[in-house]
Amino acid sequence: MSSPPDAQTRPSRTINQNPDAMPPLSKAIPLGLQHIMAMFAGNVTPPIIIAGVIGANPAEQIFLIQVALFVAGVSTLVQTIGIGPIGARLPIVQGTSFGFLPVALPLAKAFGLPAVLGASFVAGLLQIVLGAFLKKIRHWFSPVVTGIVVLLIGITLMPVGLNYAAGGVGADDFASPGNLLLALFVLSVTIAIHQYGRGFIKASSILFGLVAGYAVAIILGKVDFTSLSNAAWFALPKPLEYGMTFSGTAIIGMTLIMFVVGLETIGNISAITTTGAGRPAKDRELSGGVMADGVATSFAAVFNTLPNTAYAQNVGLITLTGVVSRHVVTIGGLLLIAMGVFSKLGGLVAAMPPAVLGGAGVVMFGMIASAGLKIIKECELDQRNMLIIAVSLSLGIGLPAVEAISETMPGQLGLLLKSGLVPAALTALLLDAILPGKPDRRAKLAKAEAESQNR
Repeated sequence: MSSPPDAQTRPSRTINQNPDAMPPLSKAIPLGLQHIMAMFAGNVTPPIIIAGVIGANPAEQIFLIQVALFVAGVSTLVQTIGIGPIGARLPIVQGTSFGFLPVALPLAKAFGLPAVLGASFVAGLLQIVLGAFLKKIRHWFSPVVTGIVVLLIGITLMPVGLNYAAGGVGADDFASPGNLLLALFVLSVTIAIHQYGRGFIKASSILFGLVAGYAVAIILGKVDFTSLSNAAWFALPKPLEYGMTFSGTAIIGMTLIMFVVGLETIGNISAITTTGAGRPAKDRELSGGVMADGVATSFAAVFNTLPNTAYAQNVGLITLTGVVSRHVVTIGGLLLIAMGVFSKLGGLVAAMPPAVLGGAGVVMFGMIASAGLKIIKECELDQRNMLIIAVSLSLGIGLPAVEAISETMPGQLGLLLKSGLVPAALTALLLDAILPGKPDRRAKLAKAEAESQNR
């Protein structure tokens, strides 16, 4: 007798709702690998993009991918195992953040990667402070503010994805039918698997799209494996390979985005405890999780890669599977560290044609914008909030389109305006603080915390 239709699609809860529970290794290891599959594509994409901006050679590109995997693994262990007050001790997977790219890319072009790393290091330290004082300043960042910033992150990255889909800026065959069709194939496979897949297959739709596109590119002879053959089998990541420089402009830009990304982490932690553990998040979990984000960001800068943050796609995977064990994700973190010391894996990823990556990028960056819209929906769209959205989006989208404005600004102010994201975020924060009629979020947050303590 077959199961009812709803029973076939309902996630099976293989363990209880205790994050400290440990399933048998025969289940924990594949579950940990499943988490890595869900986040792999998102983790290696930012270093590939930043490598293209700084003109990295194939060996440097392999190195950047390698350290991104290694740092994600170590940072994940900080969240799941914890160090004193640092770490949520929940099943949180850390990975390289897309949120910093809109600011990091123009900064890397202007000052070089060392300035981006220096700014990231400082931003990480400030995020640790944010986590320690989270209760006192959390009310500053309402859904309308965070939603606008996340929406603009996705909008800003959309041209990056399309440039890769066309073959990469500067490519001899840029926008050729071959590149565009390959990107379209990856996009189609990703959409099909996301719509018709189940469980971790659905959660890993982007990864399956990349693998399918990579296979087609190999068949078409569009893959050069020279970098893979030249890569060593084993190499330990080197800290401070590019060094650090400290630019005030870069620090301001990265720090502002860090605050917003920290709030995303708060949302992810809350989603894990609500859907996985069946309770609101505790204060120490929120504070420890944000502090761990800061530690991960500074650690990532030391090891030459972009800031790390909690990955939302893995939160969705927890919801699908019902497995909330932090020890499962610890196994995933150990697997990431192992991947990070095998350079051949980085060479395999680095050989991926830009058009394949672009096909997935269209989905990934569009989903970031969609997440921003979802956050904005949490607030009441009254005249006050509509005004904040209108002015912020006008600056965030308009300033990058009219580069002549930023070019007339003195010194490095023009660089901050050029991305559009920084002035838009500052505008949203300022207007939300000074316009009359702002809801009392302090009272609302205090009530939520009291309910959490009583459970």
